[in-house]
Amino acid sequence: MNDQSGLPHIPTPELTHSKEAWRVFGIMSEFVAATQRLSDIHPAVSIFGSARTPHDHPYYQLTEEIARLLSDAGFSVISGGGPGIMEAANKGAFYGKSPSVGLNIQLPHEQHNNPYQNVSQTFQHFFTRKVMFVKFASAYVVMPGGFGTLDELMEALTLVQTGKTRRIPIILVGQKFWGGLMDWIRASLQEEKMISPEDMDLIQVIDEPKDIVAAIFKHYETRGFEPSEAEIEKQLNL
Repeated sequence: MNDQSGLPHIPTPELTHSKEAWRVFGIMSEFVAATQRLSDIHPAVSIFGSARTPHDHPYYQLTEEIARLLSDAGFSVISGGGPGIMEAANKGAFYGKSPSVGLNIQLPHEQHNNPYQNVSQTFQHFFTRKVMFVKFASAYVVMPGGFGTLDELMEALTLVQTGKTRRIPIILVGQKFWGGLMDWIRASLQEEKMISPEDMDLIQVIDEPKDIVAAIFKHYETRGFEPSEAEIEKQLNL
């Protein structure tokens, strides 16, 4: 847009700062609305995976089976609310006994909300949404996926490793898909001492749906699913 001199209009710093300040209020409102909406969703398992996986793909069918087993076992299932693996996770839970939760994101392409959601919450900001995935999850189940899936995986591993959130099961599904990554983590990160040997214990690779459910229950067999007061305090500082 040009001014009367014909030169491009350049926003003043004051206007830019004002817009940024108001955007902060929008972010705050997302946190408040999502926390109120999801506060009764527990215990829950967050499932991640590719938005590009078609309905007839074995990964889709496997995800649906895992989500159904988790739902029938008493876990709400949280996904990104979109197509592909996210839809399969919501679909499996939707036809199970526990709520199917979609944390939808507004994107210029690829994302549309799937119809298998008992509880739906839409976000404009990725980081607000990512906090909710961690805040309400008793476990992470990570299916094959792309950059977004890797982002969620590394976010969870970093938060648990650094003690910014409680220790939860982080389960990768598919030895064939994830095996190369696990080999690289051992051969490069661990061997080069970029991570500690015990950090490898933060990740499990499990292929069988019933074994995934069993691993989550085993993690919590000596304690309840509810976070302790100290763990709740940690999550306030995510």
